[in-house]
Amino acid sequence: MKPGAYERELKGILRADDNVLEKVIKGCSEREKENYSSIKRRPFMVVRAAGSFGVDLVAIRSDFSLPIEVKSSSSKKVTFSQNSGRAQEQAERMKEECERAGLVPIYAYRLKSYRGDAWRIFSLEMEGLEGRNSLLHRRIPKIRKSTHGGYIMKWEDGMELNEFIALLCMD
Repeated sequence: MKPGAYERELKGILRADDNVLEKVIKGCSEREKENYSSIKRRPFMVVRAAGSFGVDLVAIRSDFSLPIEVKSSSSKKVTFSQNSGRAQEQAERMKEECERAGLVPIYAYRLKSYRGDAWRIFSLEMEGLEGRNSLLHRRIPKIRKSTHGGYIMKWEDGMELNEFIALLCMD
């Protein structure tokens, strides 16, 4: 897939686009398919963000506003190198902005060439969330920090996207 294709895929999922959902759930279990389909009851309005805050998408609904950074890799581990700085700085800036605004920062990690639910969801450790945002934040696995302070995402440590959707769409 071309750069940006995974952003468009996630946007389509959260918008409950039938064509995108149909493609995504092909290799999923029945439970995963049901969870993905629950987004049809409570879809988001999703916009692509044009900026350098480390946010690719913003998903908005009456109960949640979610700034989302999309990462994709053929490796099951993504490191935000402190030496190169850009991804690490974006994560720190995203954390600061989300703390200031009381929002849950979301990292969506897409493992390339994986059959089934290829997406995993993470958040950053932060303070000051209230209400439903606080509850949601507590349930999402956090991005770890290395001994040198750089962020590390291990795909298998994340929450499956279908579970995240089921959590967001609970009645």
